[in-house]
Amino acid sequence: MTKGKENIRVQKFIVGVAILLFAIKMAAWYFTGSVAVLTDGLESIVNVISGFVGLYSLMLSAKPKDSNHPYGHGKVEFISAGIEGTLITLAGLFIIAEAIQSFIEPVQLQKLDLGILLIAFSAVINYGFGWWAYRTGKENNSLALQASGRHLQTDTYTTIGIIAGLILIRFTGILWLDGAVAILFSLIIMRTGYRILREAVAGIMDETDDDLLEELISFLQKNRQPKWIDLHNLRIIKYGSILHVDCHLTLPWYLTVKEAHAELDKIEELITKKFGNRIEIFIHTDYCMEFSCRLCQVRDCEVRRHEFEKEIIWTVENVASDGKHQLS
Repeated sequence: MTKGKENIRVQKFIVGVAILLFAIKMAAWYFTGSVAVLTDGLESIVNVISGFVGLYSLMLSAKPKDSNHPYGHGKVEFISAGIEGTLITLAGLFIIAEAIQSFIEPVQLQKLDLGILLIAFSAVINYGFGWWAYRTGKENNSLALQASGRHLQTDTYTTIGIIAGLILIRFTGILWLDGAVAILFSLIIMRTGYRILREAVAGIMDETDDDLLEELISFLQKNRQPKWIDLHNLRIIKYGSILHVDCHLTLPWYLTVKEAHAELDKIEELITKKFGNRIEIFIHTDYCMEFSCRLCQVRDCEVRRHEFEKEIIWTVENVASDGKHQLS
């Protein structure tokens, strides 16, 4: 099974579970009348909607490249995550409004024991499927699936807090705690929504992934070959689970096209071995110039104009820069 098909299969389970849990939580709210339980139920509505959106985005992102989408359809996963983050935030705002209303007009809660049992059952199911979805999303580099998994796990944490609040109300009879618990966990929900939305915007805007950039450059520096005189203008762009890497590599000017291509093959093989087929590499070759001699580690070079002086260690700062490196 391909990673794309596996992601779709997991997301289908997520959608089915979201519908089931929404029904359970609405039943718990019907029996108890609790605004805190309604908080959990409304988030489940978001789970259902975002689950379908996520499923559609995964099905679309799994499509192969075509003439209209030469880089594939992976960007739709960022849009999906953005929609989910927005829905989560809006649900949090609605919950706060409902909680304020409960302060103004308190409602006597009913059948708390049954409500607690139903909500606790939903928490166990939520966390299990959330952990599965997030783990699969990390393994397959799917932002949409990671967002779904993290949403379900966060839903579990808020559910646990709501259960604690209901138990406290059960033994104290303090009704205003219901609204207070709802407001507290709506703020947690909104924070999660913001984080998911922030990551989605970063992907759409091609924001640099500093951690990934550092990992890639450190790996290339560790496996550096003498003919790889200089590496610069390196960029990474995410298209869903696919990463597009392009850079400029300075090679000795006297290499034939075939010899230069062999050096590029070495780099591509290294990166593929490290990161897998999720990376597409585009390398532009530059020829060395006289100032490159001082950085070049090629031994017995017959056209060398200056002695080797110093190796410039490749870092995020200098490899991401535009120009060729040279000693000052």
